Amino acid sequence: MSKRSKTEASPSRGAVILYSVAGLFCLFGLADATYLTVLALTGETAACSGQAGCFEVLGSAYSKVAGIPVAAFGVAGYFAAFTCATFAAFQDPRARKFFALTVGVLFASTLWLLYVQAFLLHAFCRYCLFSAAICFLLMGLVVASPSPRSPED
Repeated sequence: MSKRSKTEASPSRGAVILYSVAGLFCLFGLADATYLTVLALTGETAACSGQAGCFEVLGSAYSKVAGIPVAAFGVAGYFAAFTCATFAAFQDPRARKFFALTVGVLFASTLWLLYVQAFLLHAFCRYCLFSAAICFLLMGLVVASPSPRSPED
């Protein structure tokens, strides 16, 4: 058995802060996506304050894939990203990779959904835009995240 060096045993402070902030953003996204999923499954309408575009987007054919609300995929994605961010904060190199991959998939999906809202539906949903903002922030954190230290360092 080999002993770990002190820097390898404890996560860097910057990584802990970065992944903790990412986890917090994931929780906001998870709450938003869960709210929209529950609304879709119960048939309730969102509290859009009379914003017509919100109802158009949430009631469109693009709001479901094979009968499953798109927001449910968001719930799964945000939960996976939160889990990976939590493990990455404790310096799990696989979690960092999976976090980046999960956020990449969320980001690509967000770009598609923004395209749908802007160019196909010509309407926007405030909850969808909130989720998009979170995905952009998470992608920024992925880009800003430090590369993991190699054992030779």
